[in-house]
Amino acid sequence: MIAARQKPPPVRCPWPGIEADIYAAYHDTEWGVPKLDDRALFEKLVLEGFQAGLSWLTILHKRENFRSGFAGFDPEKLARFTENDIARLMADTGVVRNRAKIEAAVLNAKAFLEVSEKESFAHLLWGFLENGPINNRCDTSADVPAETLLSKKMSKALKARGFRFVGPTTLYAFMQSVGMVNDHLVSCHRHEPCAKLQQRVKLPA
Repeated sequence: MIAARQKPPPVRCPWPGIEADIYAAYHDTEWGVPKLDDRALFEKLVLEGFQAGLSWLTILHKRENFRSGFAGFDPEKLARFTENDIARLMADTGVVRNRAKIEAAVLNAKAFLEVSEKESFAHLLWGFLENGPINNRCDTSADVPAETLLSKKMSKALKARGFRFVGPTTLYAFMQSVGMVNDHLVSCHRHEPCAKLQQRVKLPA
């Protein structure tokens, strides 16, 4: 009896490496997929801020704990967090216990609500992309920038609106993860699907 041939693994960007399956799953199903939901964008922005100085894999392992501890990233609930809530989170080993970042999450929720009084969060963020999503064609990881003029512009604008932990490097990682920028390598099996999803994006009015 002839043994069935195993299907070779898909060609991916190198950064998931041989880490836990959770990293490969994130790469294959989330990273680079356009997001236009306000709450989802807010969650991603806060988590990218927590990731600064750490690996994204650490955040992925703690993501469900973050969602539980931070009221599901509901901006209205998070904006009402008190010193007792901050103390609770500082004692929670299931999240990143960095007081400055926890306090920034609360401030960011308040800033989000202020933005929402005038426009949707998606409209604000995606509005920086005047010509729509950016589909890069990088051959190697060395071709992928850490920040861009656009991420610097977005960072400056968000800081002016009261957001914290939104530096240009953090913002570029955010743009990659929410599909504003497609930085899957051209050899990656996700580059073309994400590029097609970008083409179908209808920016918020």
